[in-house]
Amino acid sequence: MTTEAQDKSQSYRKLSDFEKYVIIDKGTERPFTGTYYKHKEKGTYACKQCGAHLYKSTDKFDSDCGWPSFDDEIKGAVLRVPDKDGRRTEIICTNCKGHLGHVFTGEGFTSKNTRHCVNSVSLVFIPETKK
Repeated sequence: MTTEAQDKSQSYRKLSDFEKYVIIDKGTERPFTGTYYKHKEKGTYACKQCGAHLYKSTDKFDSDCGWPSFDDEIKGAVLRVPDKDGRRTEIICTNCKGHLGHVFTGEGFTSKNTRHCVNSVSLVFIPETKK
């Protein structure tokens, strides 16, 4: 590992075994169990591992799929990569490459016709500050 990579990895949050299973090993949490599945507060959702801002609450919607759903990401924050199974598209944090979930298109849930299906355990929520 290079010095730069070591420095960067040391700035990441310490993850629990389950968080590692999802974020590093590309696992998934059980549907309808995540903290943010029905979460409605205004604010920003960030990567649990590195803290990069990923989604705004204004892009969150209820798809009844069992995981938090967003129809847009913060520009440049999320990468789409073909899943190993060749049937789905994985979404990962651009900054740390941590696994977030999968993205689906053409389902018609919103006018953007996109659904980011994200594991709650991959996220931290930053509430909007009142002014």
